This record gives sequence, structure tokens and C-alpha cells, in this order.
Amino acid sequence: MNGNISINAQQLIVSRPHWLLAGMLLSLHAALAWGVNTWWSSSALLVHFGIFLLWQPLWRGERELTYRHLVWVLLGGGALILLWNNWWTPALWLGVLVGLVGGDVVGMTGRRQRMGHLLALLYLLTMLLLGVVPHLFADVSGNLALDLLVRYGLLFVLLMIAVLPWGKQQAKPFYAVDFFYSLMLFLLVVVLVLGSFAVKVISQSNYPMALAQTLMVIAGALFALSWLWNPHGGFAGGGQLMSRYLLSVGLPFERWLRNLATLAEQEHDAQEFLRLALDDIAALPWVTGGKWQAPGNGGEFGAVSKYSVEFTFHRVNLVLYTRWALSPAMILHIKLLTQLLGYFYQAKQREQEQKYNAYTQAIFETGARLTHDVKNLLQSLKTLCAAVESSDPAQAQALQALMQRQLPQIVQRLQLTLDKLKSPKVSAVEAVERVSAQSWWESLQQRYAQERVEFGAYDMSGGRHIHIPGELFDSAADNLLQNALEKRKVERDLVIRVGFSCEGGGRLTVCDDGSGLDETLVARLLSSPVQSDNGLGIGLYQAGRQARQAGYQLSMTSNLPGRVCFELIGST
Repeated sequence: MNGNISINAQQLIVSRPHWLLAGMLLSLHAALAWGVNTWWSSSALLVHFGIFLLWQPLWRGERELTYRHLVWVLLGGGALILLWNNWWTPALWLGVLVGLVGGDVVGMTGRRQRMGHLLALLYLLTMLLLGVVPHLFADVSGNLALDLLVRYGLLFVLLMIAVLPWGKQQAKPFYAVDFFYSLMLFLLVVVLVLGSFAVKVISQSNYPMALAQTLMVIAGALFALSWLWNPHGGFAGGGQLMSRYLLSVGLPFERWLRNLATLAEQEHDAQEFLRLALDDIAALPWVTGGKWQAPGNGGEFGAVSKYSVEFTFHRVNLVLYTRWALSPAMILHIKLLTQLLGYFYQAKQREQEQKYNAYTQAIFETGARLTHDVKNLLQSLKTLCAAVESSDPAQAQALQALMQRQLPQIVQRLQLTLDKLKSPKVSAVEAVERVSAQSWWESLQQRYAQERVEFGAYDMSGGRHIHIPGELFDSAADNLLQNALEKRKVERDLVIRVGFSCEGGGRLTVCDDGSGLDETLVARLLSSPVQSDNGLGIGLYQAGRQARQAGYQLSMTSNLPGRVCFELIGST
């Protein structure tokens, strides 16, 4: 039976919260309207405090209170009842109620709900200014009309709150009251009461005049604040300044970000960047020192204090020692700053890794290119050895002339290979020497004279006066011819043709009449290393890169069965 009554009462409270608000104000009215010394005042106050606990917006009704909360409730209620005979206590309590009711209005969306709370604010302010504050002045005599208005006129306001249809109610969220607005309203009420009291005492005027003067001053101050709050005339406005302050929590946030961005542009070493950024953090007024630990490095700065906070970001552990205990909002803000520092630090680490990877890639590509160069030199030496082995005494003079032409070129190419090994970062354009087109073409024919390769030249007018990048043409020709010779091992009767002209700064073509290449291989042949069974699969890729760096273009012009052709020509 008792359980059903409790459930019904709780459902009534949830569905009719304005009845609860009206009942709380009605019991307060009984405790105040006829004075604080009446025989029923304490009883009405006790009822009012009980209904207040059911109405208050801070704790949910189904929440179970702990003993600590119960102690605070008993102490607060006991102090309110014991000190109720002093008119300053009702004035303070009415100010608290104004703050709670006004703060609860902010989160409401229903028009009728807001109207009910506004009527409650009207009642509380009227009771405070007309029913309580006059009793704070010892020389103020009673006013019958004012007493009738307070005792009976305000009952109509309570009746309107009770009968006003609020519509369907929804459960209020936990901590629905806006603490900031509640505090502002409470302070505004305190200023109004104390201001009226001060104006009356100083000017020796009557209370209505003192209240009017105080209201005029507060209205003027609020108007000035509202005017300064919005931006106008080039002024950012107090609202924007307040937002900026709340975002930075009073810290030199923008200055620190500018310094961090400047450090990120000027300092490329990750460890040095982190050290300089932490030195900038040490300049903050609330920081006494700190220590940090990163993979392979660490350090400390400033002095140790009894207050500290620890952060970890991107494998960097940072401990800051502060002059005082930091609030949760400040800790979250500093965590944001350290995360920004961590992102910059990680970017610096990636930048260093990319530099290392680029250097390693340069060494790898240089080694791969050197492998092909050494293989081509070996092929040239084999050709000379074959010429020596197949010659007879009558060809000694011709053989000597061949050696005099080829050996200096082989030595020069070997020296260029060693120079690449010493300086892997030197570009192909810087390393290549230009040679006579006519001399290069004759040298190529001599190197492959024993390989059954058909050579054909056209438009060679001025060939001795036109110079071409010899290393580039050697690399391209050797790679293309070696691939064709490897292909001949499978296709026995393969015909290989090499053409050269001086047009476009040198034009080399290598063709064979064998089968075409696979389309997937063609798509990647000159743009990336490919899988190879007889090499590193990087020869043509390196030749293509070297050609682009020197202002030339190496491309596959035909991939038809019986006509597979590659061409090296100046891009201009």
C-alpha cells in the first residue's frame, strides 16, 4: 500500500513539476509573508525545505544519497531554521532560489515551462524587494498597502504557476541547471540588495527612492556591458575576448603556438626541436621545471616542486612541475598543447627518417647502376679479349689501334663508376661528361662487333661537332642491347638492329624482330624496378631516370610481334 502511494506520488511529481514549484513557493510564502516570528513560520519553513529537496535541479530524484550528502543536507536545513529569525537569512535564501530558478530556465525549450519559471522569478524578486529587504532597515515603518500586496497579491502569482498548463513533461537531464547563470543571477541579486541598503544609508532617503536609484545604476551598467559585449566599430567585443580567454585558460596560447611554428620551420633535428620547445614551456609563469624522456634521449629543466603532472605523447614522456595544483580544465588544456608538440615532434622524426631513407635509396640505386656499369665494362673487356684471341700477326697493327681507342674509354668509364661510388648523391647531370656523337657511335659499334648486331646511322652530318652525354647513351645502349642478347638465347634467330642519328641532340633506337613483351611488364618497365631472372631488374628504370635528369626521354615505341623497339631522344 505504502509502495503504491510512493510510486503514485513520484509519478505526480514527474508529470506535474509546476505543482511542486508552486507548493515550494506557497510554503515559503507562509513562512515569510506574515513575518518570521509567527508560530507557524518554523513549520512552514520545514515543509518548504522538504519540498525544495524534491524540486531542486542539482540531484536526480532517484539518486541514492550518501551519508556525506545527508550530513550536508541536515546541516544546511538546521542552519536555515535556526537563523530564520534574522531577516538577512531569508534575503540570502531568496537570492539562492533566484539563482537556481533562473539557471534552470536556460536549459528549457518549452514556452510554457519558461513562463512558469519566469513567474516564479517574479514572485521571488517581489518577495525579496518588497517583503524582506524593508525589514532590514530599522527605521522603516510598516506600510499596510505594501503588506497586503505581499501577503495576498503574490498569491495570485502562485495560483498562475499552479494552474498554468505546461504540456507534456520530459525527464530533466542530470545537472540541468546552468551554474554560471545561477551564479550571475545570485550575484546580481546581492548587488541589488546591498546597493539599495548602501544608497539608503548614505543618502538618508526613503527605501523606494534608494531601490529606484540602485535599479537605474544596475540597468545602466547592464546596458553598457551588453553594448561592449558585441563587436562594433573595429572593436572585437567583450564576448570574443572572453571566449579567447576561456580557450587559452589565461595562458599565452597564441604566442606559444607562433613560437612552436617558428621552431618547426627553423629547426630540422627532432631532438633539438623538442629541447627548444620545452625551454619555451619552461618560460610559462606557472611552470617551475620538468623532465622529459624520448627514445635514445632525455633531459630536465628548471626546479622540482611538489606539484606535478605527467603526459605521454608519441613515445615521449613529459613531467611538468608547477607552482600550484592545476585544475582539471588547465590539465586538459596543457594536454592539448603537449599533443600539438607531439605532432610536430613526430613530423620532425618522419622528416629525419625520410632523409635517411632517401640517402639509403640513393646508395641502393647507385649500387644497382654501378652493377650494370661494371657488367657493361666487363662486356667491353670480353670483346677486346675475343678480338685479341681471334687475331693473327698480320692484324697486329689494327689490333693495337683498337686497343689505343678502347682502353682509354674503358678507363674513363671505370673512373666515372668509382666517382659515383664515392658520391652517391651526385645527380646524373653533374656526373656525366659530354662526348662527340661520332666517337661514341664508333665506340659502340666496336664494343658489339662480335655480337651479330646490325648498326645503321643516318643524318650524321656534323657528328664530330655535336656532343652527347656519353654515360647516358652508354647506359641506355648497353641495357637495351644486353636485354636483346639475353632474349636471343631463347629466340635463336633474333635480329637486333641499332640506329643512331644526331637529331634532337642524339637519337638512339634499338629494335628486334622477336615476340612482344607482356603488357603488365611494359606498364612498369621504365617507371619502376621489375622482377628479373638475370639481374636486379633495375637497369632500364635507372636508365629512364638518368635520361629524364639529363633532359632526354627513354621510351618503348613499338611492342608488336616482329617489331619491339626502344628509343632514346632529347625531350626538347
